[in-house]
Amino acid sequence: MNTQGHVFKYPDNVDTDVIIPARYLNTANAKELALHCMEDIDTEFVKKVQPGDIMVAGWNFGCGSSREHAPLVIKTCGTGCVIAKSFARIFYRNAINIGLPILECPEAADAIEAGDEVSVDFDTGVITDITTGKTWRAQPFPPFIQNIIAKGGLLASLKQD
Repeated sequence: MNTQGHVFKYPDNVDTDVIIPARYLNTANAKELALHCMEDIDTEFVKKVQPGDIMVAGWNFGCGSSREHAPLVIKTCGTGCVIAKSFARIFYRNAINIGLPILECPEAADAIEAGDEVSVDFDTGVITDITTGKTWRAQPFPPFIQNIIAKGGLLASLKQD
């Protein structure tokens, strides 16, 4: 499984209320919620994001509340992957549960710039900045987690097995 797209870059400690502001959580409709993804930190994100695009962030991405809405709206917007220096543990698990590919790679997160074109090979963990020609290797998920993500999340994978 792979993804390729342009980068949206964010700082350290982007919390779940920045990813999806709580004021919109009066609906469970993921498409409606996704219209507000990142709007408090990047008003252009939902207007510009294309399928396969990649978020790159600093330390502790997804800190804050434990709700699954945050990774769900990122995925619903079409984001192909989030690369960060580190993820808040609950966000990390929620991302896997809903089938959002994520990778921890501090070196890549430091070097990749907003707007760069990046490809990710989830089988090997290789991240390639096509714009600069640089590559990094993140720790890929083991096959059973890759299977969960490929099938669209934990519940979907259980229904298909």
